[in-house]
Amino acid sequence: MKDPNFRNGDAKTDTFGSNASLQPAPDQFIPEGPTTPETAYQMVKDETYAQTQPRLNMATFVTTYMDEYATRLMNEAISINYIDETEYPRIAVMNAKCINIVANLWHTPEQEKWKTGALAIGSSEACMLGGIAAWIRWREKRKAQGKPYDKPNFVISTAYQICWQKFAELWQIEMRTVPISLDKTSLDPEEAIKLCDENTICVVPIMGVTWTGLNDDVEALDAALDKFNAETGYDIPIHIDAASGGFILPFLEPDKKWDFRLKWVLSISTSGHKYGLVYPGLGWIVWKDKKYLPDVMSFSVNYLGAEIRQVGLNFSRPAAQILGQYYQFIRLGFQGYKEVQFNTLAVAQYLHDQIGKTEPFVTFDKTCPNPLFAWLIKPEVQKDCKWTLFDLQDKLAQKGWMVPAYTMPDNIKEIVVMRIVVKHGFSRDMADQLLSDINFAIAELNKLEYPTPTRIAMEKDIEIESSKFNHTGR
Repeated sequence: MKDPNFRNGDAKTDTFGSNASLQPAPDQFIPEGPTTPETAYQMVKDETYAQTQPRLNMATFVTTYMDEYATRLMNEAISINYIDETEYPRIAVMNAKCINIVANLWHTPEQEKWKTGALAIGSSEACMLGGIAAWIRWREKRKAQGKPYDKPNFVISTAYQICWQKFAELWQIEMRTVPISLDKTSLDPEEAIKLCDENTICVVPIMGVTWTGLNDDVEALDAALDKFNAETGYDIPIHIDAASGGFILPFLEPDKKWDFRLKWVLSISTSGHKYGLVYPGLGWIVWKDKKYLPDVMSFSVNYLGAEIRQVGLNFSRPAAQILGQYYQFIRLGFQGYKEVQFNTLAVAQYLHDQIGKTEPFVTFDKTCPNPLFAWLIKPEVQKDCKWTLFDLQDKLAQKGWMVPAYTMPDNIKEIVVMRIVVKHGFSRDMADQLLSDINFAIAELNKLEYPTPTRIAMEKDIEIESSKFNHTGR
């Protein structure tokens, strides 16, 4: 007798012999009935089949490799909700241990056993928590002084990560930006000070700038801010966005003063799922002392079986990443992290040097302090070149590589660069493969007889900018 469920899909049905394999994946409505887990798995897997392989994605900052034990540990914890501390009290303790470890990497002066910090979904949430704390501290002080508190602002370079624009818009805080340029490739401390006033809640230097990989000079900024605060009577602090550099500098430049060793640095945020070497999403923020974390940022509930206090924009959040971070701390230790970060930076510096020697390129900066860097086509070459870096991006994508091309921030937005982010799991051999594919792509593009559409579009943009420039009489 024929099994009526056979063709419809059951354990005996070949996945690609089922009726479900002939149907399009749902995009509007939930299917009327279930299918087998094998078929559902294959359909979801097939949706992602044509994507770039994670380890060939040189655009993303997030960790794309963890060892099998870390992966197993995180998979086993995939159902755990961190916020439910009554059910998973040891996860809360583990989270506090991670905060302690991160705080001490950044030379916290806090003497309490449990340092003041918070878990975040990523560095974006961690940045916002740091900004909110600075805003509330400023607001409460202004209230106590009987002064207006309706026009807060913060200062940052134009090479900010998009989360800071979100912070400014969502909390209605003016973002004052210091332009970067080819001459001043990172935040200029003196220019930052010029933008500060009594309504400035904080200045935000970046360690591992998303656009360029460079570090802002926090020590110089701290000194300039100390002088400014003394002269004005203000107490403008520093929040450091160390999304990438927070897990690089402690291991590779331990003597560099950028962290809580500096007077006005009151909070630091980082991304555990970048160079913290954990799968996404995970971020950390630490305050110099508990007095810098406003009480109003801690929310309490008792409807999960006990009194739970939590700092964060999100309530429920996965616990697996906490296990992954704590595992990496135990597994690698300080020396292990140092070796991993050393190798990652060494590969990045190798690529930086090789691409800098490749015609027709020039690197955005001569240095490569973090495992990411940008480069551009030499201006004198670009005017006669029939292609752009956007065309090179497309050529590399055909080989499976994701290497982004993009325009730079305001003030130098006419400059197009490409960027490489080197991560744990990317070897020197893979770097040579990438260089080979870049050189092959350049050779193919140089054979073009006519300009590409992106080159034609760029020429139009240059003409428009030139006309604006001439019209102003500059």
